[in-house]
Amino acid sequence: MAKRILKHWINGRKIGIIIVLSILGAYSVLQISDLQRIIYPYPHRTVVEKYAAQYGVDPLFVLAVIREESKFLPRSESHKGAKGLMQLMPSTAQSIAESIGDKAYSEEYLLDPEKNIQYGTWYLASLQKLFSNNRPLVIAAYNGGRGRVQEWINSGQIDPENIRLEDIPFKETRDYVDRVLKSYQKYIKLYRT
Repeated sequence: MAKRILKHWINGRKIGIIIVLSILGAYSVLQISDLQRIIYPYPHRTVVEKYAAQYGVDPLFVLAVIREESKFLPRSESHKGAKGLMQLMPSTAQSIAESIGDKAYSEEYLLDPEKNIQYGTWYLASLQKLFSNNRPLVIAAYNGGRGRVQEWINSGQIDPENIRLEDIPFKETRDYVDRVLKSYQKYIKLYRT
């Protein structure tokens, strides 16, 4: 009888330990998700969603580009002169402003998060249209230029129907495409419900 009681007591403790470990495991998973949301934040959500809807771009894709371009620092400037959250070149931004009828364009707009997101999202939409919504090509064109990506396609260096990262001739662009795609997948996992 004493052995039986001891056996039940041991089994009860095992079950208790399993329950506690399960609760701790679930809590840890929730904390990891919270940590990932810190690493993959969603700032400027209203603005991103506004222009993403207006121009037909997935807002999480816009976010992935912003994260990899500027790490969400609105006053970022590259050594090549690209500015703002989406790291737009002033000449590209001026062309975008003309295309959308923004006659009051100023280079200072590039440091304004709303204008920068508007222009960058419009540009992503134009690249999506040009490259049939092929995300790797859109990302490569955003980084390396649409003309360069078109050259790679025309010369056969890239097959738009079967694009592989290793086919992208420039390491900087290849690495950039990889980073944006990975960030995009993280954003989908964290924010698409």
